[in-house]
Amino acid sequence: MTAASPDRSPAARLALPLRPLGRSGVAVTEISFGGAAIGNLFTAVTDDDAQGAVDAAWDGGIRYFDTAPHYGLGLSERRLGAALRDRPRGDYVISTKVGRLLEPAPSTGPTAGGGRDAEGFDVRSGLVRRFDYSADGVRRSLEASLGRLGLDRVDIALIHDPDAHGEQALREAYPALARLRAEGVVRAIGVGMNQTEMLTRFVRETDIDVVLVAGRYTLLDRTAADMLLPAALERGVSVIAGGVFNSGVLAAPTPDATYDYAAAPGSLISRALRLQEISAQAGVPLRAAAARFPLAHPAVASVLIGARNAAEVTDAITLRGLDIPPELWESLATAQEKGRA
Repeated sequence: MTAASPDRSPAARLALPLRPLGRSGVAVTEISFGGAAIGNLFTAVTDDDAQGAVDAAWDGGIRYFDTAPHYGLGLSERRLGAALRDRPRGDYVISTKVGRLLEPAPSTGPTAGGGRDAEGFDVRSGLVRRFDYSADGVRRSLEASLGRLGLDRVDIALIHDPDAHGEQALREAYPALARLRAEGVVRAIGVGMNQTEMLTRFVRETDIDVVLVAGRYTLLDRTAADMLLPAALERGVSVIAGGVFNSGVLAAPTPDATYDYAAAPGSLISRALRLQEISAQAGVPLRAAAARFPLAHPAVASVLIGARNAAEVTDAITLRGLDIPPELWESLATAQEKGRA
């Protein structure tokens, strides 16, 4: 199916619920498409599979798509832009990120001429990433992203992983995004990270609309519930939950499973297997419970699902329709607390 093909699947007739992002006026579907996988995260994905994944997301009612220059050194942005090119621009929301500029690799050295990416993406490119959270870097990053996406605007811009650059991101990147929002260049702004402490600081000290927290509000790791989610509720900031499978172990807790983009320790695999057993007793696949869990919190607007082909997207949308007994959440919470003890 191409991007211009009509939606024929039954799921296409079922609109996903929309939830607002803070006070921005932007609304996103409660399930959203995460673009890291089609940037060849861990393994290569063909152009056809990437197109099929986006098509299946569209057919299933997903209208919020997230990407970043970091994902495959621009590959995710190029593929997502191509897959959405013939879709009505006003019918979907797209976010990308700032903080990493893509630049030509040095002409000498281990990266010269391209090579397999060192940050988990199976790509070959003559580009390298350079962190830049300056105001100029923000504008340059967005301009380059628009070129790769083939769009004249994005709806949401997120500061990406400013872990070691927090002060510059607060002093320079955030004000630059706030100006772009005031100018109408973007509609909503925020921050995306794998940690909660700095995200909480952004929520409390700035006027952002949204945070994207990856891996910190899941069935295995609920640390976002300690400070970040209460602060977001208090400040009217919406939360996008990413990494709900902790990069793999909550989708399939096998011996070779990954946790936060590295090999999962045996203790975590054992905990995930216990959660899988509890879910199975209730007739619910673990991956269905993992994807649904964050949406019960009032601060969470959407759950990002990363997929590398149409089958994975269709599976996620199908599982969304399952009835999950309320008592299952209590059992999973009890098991999670015992696992932490």
